[in-house]
Amino acid sequence: MLKLMRTKGTLNLLMNHLVYYPTPINIHLAWNFGFLSGIFLGIQILSGILLAMHYTPHVEYAFSSVEHIMRDVNDGWLIRYMHSNGASFFFIVVWIHIFRGFFYESGATRPFVWLTGFLIFFLMIATAFMGYVLPWGQMSFWGATVITNLLTAIPVVGQEITLWLWGGFSVDNPTLNRFFSLHFLMPFVIAAVALAHLHFLHLAGSSNAVMAEKTVDKIVFTPYFLLKDLKGILLVGGAFAFIIFFYPNVLGHPDNYIPANSLVTPASLVPEWYFLPYYAILRCVPNKLGGLAAMFAAIILFAAPIYSKSYLTRYCGFFIDVMIWLNLTHWGHMPAMSPYVDIVQNQILLTTLLLTTIIGFITITHISINNKK
Repeated sequence: MLKLMRTKGTLNLLMNHLVYYPTPINIHLAWNFGFLSGIFLGIQILSGILLAMHYTPHVEYAFSSVEHIMRDVNDGWLIRYMHSNGASFFFIVVWIHIFRGFFYESGATRPFVWLTGFLIFFLMIATAFMGYVLPWGQMSFWGATVITNLLTAIPVVGQEITLWLWGGFSVDNPTLNRFFSLHFLMPFVIAAVALAHLHFLHLAGSSNAVMAEKTVDKIVFTPYFLLKDLKGILLVGGAFAFIIFFYPNVLGHPDNYIPANSLVTPASLVPEWYFLPYYAILRCVPNKLGGLAAMFAAIILFAAPIYSKSYLTRYCGFFIDVMIWLNLTHWGHMPAMSPYVDIVQNQILLTTLLLTTIIGFITITHISINNKK
């Protein structure tokens, strides 16, 4: 029977990738988060399709349609909370997956895997932002207004891009329709890029905890690592269920339960927590174009992993990155006033100097090693 299954084309492909794939024997739970990212992508797609059946992308009815889902649709509250909190958990597992890659320098030896992963992350940010606008609450409307206005700072074409995105001269019904269409489409694009990501990973082979590319022993993926991934699903799934059933709104903002009103600005604009690091960077730069460039630079840094043969440099760099990210998340939640903005400005300046020093040290070290050879 097994021989018959191996001879079939598509089934053979699936068996080679999901069953017989040679996996390093020494990988641990930190490698579960790639698998968990795929699970949460599936949850987002399925729950999103169900929500789209009842959502109305119109400025007069969008907020009411969300309340209709919550109150009148059978299990609508569960589907909506799975989707909204699933986005947060999706970002959590993807960030852990990325930082694991930073720590073990996966991107330095697998550039196509890293670049496709960066593309997935970039698409996730765009998809999450468009999804945040759809409930059409106060934070949704004003968040869309502020962020889309930033595009006007792009030289030459900025104004045209903004007007096209708005579908008029301000955020209104055409904007909501565009965002709904793109938000529905983008997860399928992410899924396609995720398949490319998986293809390049299996082509290059998985990394491992001791960073030994050729000498480490390998065994088949199923059943050994499949069971380990199922353990991760139980642990993270338990936390996910706990949030959904006991604290479904803890990761959101209460102002988004107020219908959008273009005449009333919220006391302070606070995006979803997974946007806070970029928001902190954006608002600490007084120039609009400079803030936009700094925000995109922070995202693009994920596409450029720094390779170092020094364990001390690698460990220090990793923990500095994590602490900076947590700090930016914290300060991004604070009001846009002194001393919070000043703290972020100083932190960005120190980070730039530190990264410049580290990159210079690594470059000089590599040059001196090559000269000795």
